[in-house]
Amino acid sequence: MELTGRVIVVTGAARGIGRALATRFASEGAEAVVVADVDGDGARSVAKEINATAIQCNVADEADVERLVAQIETEHGRIDVFCSNAGIAVAGGPEAADSDWQRIWAINLMAHVYVARHVLPSMLARKEGYILGTVSAAGLLNHVFAAPYGVTKAAALSFFEWLAIAHGDEGIRVSCLCPQGVKTAMLAAEREQLGTSFLTEGALEPEAVADSVVKGIADERFLILPHPEVAEYFRRKADDYDRWLRGMRRLRASLLSTEG
Repeated sequence: MELTGRVIVVTGAARGIGRALATRFASEGAEAVVVADVDGDGARSVAKEINATAIQCNVADEADVERLVAQIETEHGRIDVFCSNAGIAVAGGPEAADSDWQRIWAINLMAHVYVARHVLPSMLARKEGYILGTVSAAGLLNHVFAAPYGVTKAAALSFFEWLAIAHGDEGIRVSCLCPQGVKTAMLAAEREQLGTSFLTEGALEPEAVADSVVKGIADERFLILPHPEVAEYFRRKADDYDRWLRGMRRLRASLLSTEG
């Protein structure tokens, strides 16, 4: 899909990957870019820089997502590309608080469901539309320290797969963005929270991730992998699941030893 002349929405766009995506889409000649974020001031700041529209939206609240979609469709007539990018990280395993599990579930999975629920009807009516979900390599490979993050990202990947299966023959294109480390505030917070820096080495700038997204959308690829080695890791996982699990256990033990 060409981005020129398109109406494009990016959630979680006040910073990080979302900001880089919104900025890049504006430079690609989009008809309109909507910068959506729960941080209204941050969204307005980015929108001012790139001559875009800012809308405050809490993607964990379905009513807010419904309002976002309705407002954009009213003002612009359609949504061509919706980048469901907002996400958070939570560390720990089953001992993590229920409130943390529910919060990350709402943002990392249910927000995508709400987006699809409200943006698909008009896309299906036009038989055209593009939904991009920012997932993570953790959706394919899990996370050695953060169960809530790995679990919700895997669930999000599965949901986007379902959308591609169910609606791929109806003009709906779906992509999943699955980077490893990206130089964002989330990565810095994860390093501090988890006490590990294993994703810092090889971390990409958000702008490099945006480059991969533009190319992935142009090629209409389901998996967009800014770190190409993730494809090889995923193949190894599929080839021998038990061997892969042993390798992940070794990685976790090594990191705990190094960081400890």
